[in-house]
Amino acid sequence: MPVTGVRAAYDALIAAGELRPDAAQAMVADRLQALADALEAPAPKRGFFARLTGTDEPEAPKGLYIWGGVGRGKSMLMDLFYAHVDVSPKRRVHFHEFMLEVHAALHAAREASGDDPIPRVAAFLAERSRLLAFDEMQVKDIADAAIVSRLFTALFEDGVTVVATSNRAPQDLYKDGLNRQLFLPFIALIEAKTEVISLDGPTDYRMARMAGAETWHVPNGPEATAAMSETFFRMTDYPVEDRARVPTETLALQGGRTLHVPKSLKGVAVFSFARLCKQPLGAADYLAIARRYHTVFLVGIPVMGPEKRNEAARFVTLIDTLYEHKVKLVAAADAEPAGLYPAGDGVFEFERTVSRLMEMQSLEYMALGHGEA
Repeated sequence: MPVTGVRAAYDALIAAGELRPDAAQAMVADRLQALADALEAPAPKRGFFARLTGTDEPEAPKGLYIWGGVGRGKSMLMDLFYAHVDVSPKRRVHFHEFMLEVHAALHAAREASGDDPIPRVAAFLAERSRLLAFDEMQVKDIADAAIVSRLFTALFEDGVTVVATSNRAPQDLYKDGLNRQLFLPFIALIEAKTEVISLDGPTDYRMARMAGAETWHVPNGPEATAAMSETFFRMTDYPVEDRARVPTETLALQGGRTLHVPKSLKGVAVFSFARLCKQPLGAADYLAIARRYHTVFLVGIPVMGPEKRNEAARFVTLIDTLYEHKVKLVAAADAEPAGLYPAGDGVFEFERTVSRLMEMQSLEYMALGHGEA
């Protein structure tokens, strides 16, 4: 008999030994189940008096904003909720990706008409998503900060329910950002339109799943591939029977370009050095990767000399971007970091990359949340 319901699915994972009992997670699962019940309930009909007086439609169910440290199970619970809530239309999307789409839609709307584009874009989004589920809600750009309050006010007025995960409490979003006063109404809106829940139990499950796992494998080859594969599947809790069918993804880049991601699961992506550093990619492309994934597996890193100075320069930019966004790195290379670029143009600048690669292997770095400053 198929499992139905968020809490039932959570309990089934515990019964199967795939999760350990966790009171904080169970509490969040209960709140997600309550929200699913509210979304699935028939909308109350409007009576004659309400129609006559023009009374507004009943408000959409209040959403959830789930925040807490890295590895506590936020994404896992979002997976269960999204898979088991019977509401349509619904959409789950990384918050940064969503905002890129919003800016593109606003630009197109301004080009088509001189009217204020935000209400029209919000109405367009609301028609296509009664439920919006956001992974990793965080705001770092002033362009986002300047519009999210008006955009989400319109979305809520149009009947959208929002569920979001974040590493930060609402009050800490866009902390110390430029012109933060423009952003403060959005914080008040989130606190009014969602139930804010802290999921900060004692166990960092992501760190626990990586316990004892190497993050830098030398040399490239079958042994490194096998070890990294085991770490990938342990991190993502992917069923053994499905390992031959790991999902791929197409990542949107600036200028309408895309990047094929050969393995993508639960915020973890696998790339080859050739795909990221031999191709003409730049800082903006690496930024899209760093914002989308909390962990990157990178295979096939060679020893680089003067003949590979372009690849080395791209590798430096890639590592700088991953480091600045606290992306976890698991890699296979033909040498330890200090031996990757022994001679050539930019060897002095590469020393900083070596230092960052060493720090990225530390427990202190691994414990940081994705995107933390």
